[in-house]
Amino acid sequence: MKKLILTAAILGLSAGIAAAETVRMGTEGAYPPYNYIDDNGEVAGFERELGDKLCEMESLDCTWVTNDWDSIIPNLLSGNYDTIIAGMSITAEREKSIDFTQPYYPPAPSAYLAMDPNVDLKGAVVAAQTGTIQAARVAESGATLAEYATLDDTIAAVKNGEADAVFADKDALKPFDGQDNLQFVGDDVPLGKGIGIGLRKSDTELKNKLDDGISKMKADGSLNEMIKKYFGDKALTFKN
Repeated sequence: MKKLILTAAILGLSAGIAAAETVRMGTEGAYPPYNYIDDNGEVAGFERELGDKLCEMESLDCTWVTNDWDSIIPNLLSGNYDTIIAGMSITAEREKSIDFTQPYYPPAPSAYLAMDPNVDLKGAVVAAQTGTIQAARVAESGATLAEYATLDDTIAAVKNGEADAVFADKDALKPFDGQDNLQFVGDDVPLGKGIGIGLRKSDTELKNKLDDGISKMKADGSLNEMIKKYFGDKALTFKN
């Protein structure tokens, strides 16, 4: 009987340890090709493949959780998941509340997409996703900012005349270029310090593990290959 009790206790402890090592990867699921929901209802895209690879390399048991963008940082801080891997640029403002890994995608340009090639961007109504560095930039530029919950909503706003242009990551806008007269206008705008995985400041061990995996993928070239797979051969990559 004592052996049975001891065995049960050990199994219970082991289960607790396993549960503690499960990492919940938080993403939006609405920002292709970084992340999106596929036809099977599963998280897919560049960040799904990258996240799964990092978890495999660092022996982490990972699950995926989706969350609306506008509350993605508060829900990380409240413990609903353990990471944010959702095309989130590293900025000084965000670093006040959360920590980041080293970037897994280089600082990428943002761009404007509009239906009128001659649109006056300084005096225009510009759509941007709520809580993004692009929305902050539009607010500072003198243009009228129109904020929307998702990237698709910003595109729809331009198509239906609610906004004159949309401002977002250029990589995310490329699939819409050429649709319904949508086209890139103005100059590309570099923003942020690259894209990293967001974590609570207290999760230093997890940060170190993810940083270790990213460093290894940069060193062996596999991260650059993964970037090219999703963003094309002309995509920004890391220099070895």
